Amino acid sequence: MKESVSPEGLFARRRARFFAEIGDDAVALLFAPPERSFGHDTTYRYRPEPDFTYLTGFAEPDSVALFDGKKRKLILFVRPKDRERETWEGRRAGPKGAVTLFGADRAYPLAELEKRLGEAIRPAGTLYHGFGLHTEGDRMLIAALSLFRREARHALRGPVRIVDVSSVLHEMRLRKEPEELEILSRSCEIAARAHREARAAARAGRFEYEVEAVLMRRFLSEGASGPSYHPIVASGENATILHYVENSRRIGPKDLVLVDAGCEYQGYASDITRTFPVSGELTKPQKRLYGVVLAALKAATAKVRAGLPFDGVDRAAKEVLVDGLIDAGLLKGKTNTLLANKRYERFTLHRTSHWLGLDVHDRGRYAAPDGSSRALEAGMVLTVEPGLYIRPDEKNVPREYLGIGIRIEDDVVVTEGDPRVLTEAAPKEA
Repeated sequence: MKESVSPEGLFARRRARFFAEIGDDAVALLFAPPERSFGHDTTYRYRPEPDFTYLTGFAEPDSVALFDGKKRKLILFVRPKDRERETWEGRRAGPKGAVTLFGADRAYPLAELEKRLGEAIRPAGTLYHGFGLHTEGDRMLIAALSLFRREARHALRGPVRIVDVSSVLHEMRLRKEPEELEILSRSCEIAARAHREARAAARAGRFEYEVEAVLMRRFLSEGASGPSYHPIVASGENATILHYVENSRRIGPKDLVLVDAGCEYQGYASDITRTFPVSGELTKPQKRLYGVVLAALKAATAKVRAGLPFDGVDRAAKEVLVDGLIDAGLLKGKTNTLLANKRYERFTLHRTSHWLGLDVHDRGRYAAPDGSSRALEAGMVLTVEPGLYIRPDEKNVPREYLGIGIRIEDDVVVTEGDPRVLTEAAPKEA
């Protein structure tokens, strides 16, 4: 994603907000990780580091971004141009391209980082960095800070305060800008179309991986870089395994099929789950539980509003799920008592929502500093995904429910009014 070098460009606007947050007396450092080995002589396809690209738009591995709060400058350290390596591995922007294409104020070859790092951070009082994420970057910083401490006669002794950069950056990422919502909407459109095609392709006698292939074809044919996580195609009792990814079973004629799949489009993730009967008709116990999960989805989605607590989404879903479990004879007792003692958790297994964005489980805190649930704000994006899972080895439950797993998941934008569901195009009505 190339930068617009004008002050109005998306990445330039983000950097201006970031500089305002860290202040004049600070420097911040972000490190993009190297490529990862896949076998002894090749690598995995590189996925740009989300925090790094969020502020720079620069997607190459082995890169370092230094933000000078006092000068309001971005300095990039990048791989140099190398005709031979680029012939084998693909084009590089190089230091010149980092400036002209991505809006850096200055750029240097990566090999110069250690030589320039100390003097770059020495004037600052605060260092923003995420220790523990990049071993070599941590080593360089510790070496520089140790040197500063030994130089008692030097007027500038370097940062005396270290702050985790995620405390600023992940809060910024939580509130999506219009450009981000447009990309997320496109990611969801592609994923919804893939779900419709997967549902049409699911047949008794086919294997789960054949349905997965339909998903992958649609993702790639519409410009997504691939799945945003490993697709789940879980038939029969496999649907009671939350992160089932083998996708190797032959689908049976009376099976429910749970498909949990999203794509990554221009760096942004979609995340959709649908559950459907391969025969086209739900059995009576399947229909009963499906109706409960769908009602829970609708109740929870209604709580996705600016000013309401994040935890309210989960509470709304769980109230409906518990009532449904009582009606089905899977739980006994009063709703409030069961909610308090969490006896329902053996059938629900997970919470109802997570943030969505550059990561499928996007970054950002769910609680306020006092430990209470944070309030939702316009521009936040989250999933709503209630589910019921009656594992085949459960005890003391009606036999007809054993092996049924149902989850329905939408991606939802918080607004000042009604929630905006990005994944409506994937059918979910029974």
